[in-house]
Amino acid sequence: MGSPKAAGVPILETERTIMRAHRIDDFDDYVVMWASPVTTRFISGKPRTREESWMRFLRHAGLWSLLGYGFWAVEDKASGRFIGEAGFHDLKRDIVPSLEGIPEAGWALAPQAHGKGLASEVVKRALAWGDETFAGARTVCIIDPENTGSLNVAAKCGYTKVLETTYHDGPTILLERLV
Repeated sequence: MGSPKAAGVPILETERTIMRAHRIDDFDDYVVMWASPVTTRFISGKPRTREESWMRFLRHAGLWSLLGYGFWAVEDKASGRFIGEAGFHDLKRDIVPSLEGIPEAGWALAPQAHGKGLASEVVKRALAWGDETFAGARTVCIIDPENTGSLNVAAKCGYTKVLETTYHDGPTILLERLV
């Protein structure tokens, strides 16, 4: 891997961001991001409470410590502010087909970071790390069919549609990326 680590999480950089471990200092911005209907529109469909955000925030440390991979906090290089997160997880989702054991890519940016190409930049960097770490194994992602922004990011990053399925009673597209 060769990247410096903070709290067991490799630090990655893109042209405009630093991808690093989530820090307690990020939490207030994290809460604001996940309370935004813009952020949650295609991810659960409802803004998260502070408590729900805390549970999700804690999940990040657990993923890295148990699986050796997880989500990075995305920090804007220019301002030093938390602007989102991206990475891989295995959430043991109740979905058909099962995704258990397959690194699932995901990303979310705060509304002020939308429309600037940052998601593609960050996801490409995470995937480069994943290609090395997962030794060329397949990765997947699931995206709401109406989320054209994320579908475009996925396509730019080499994901292709496998099938349409249902997750939490809503339509979902399963995509995969083969290296």
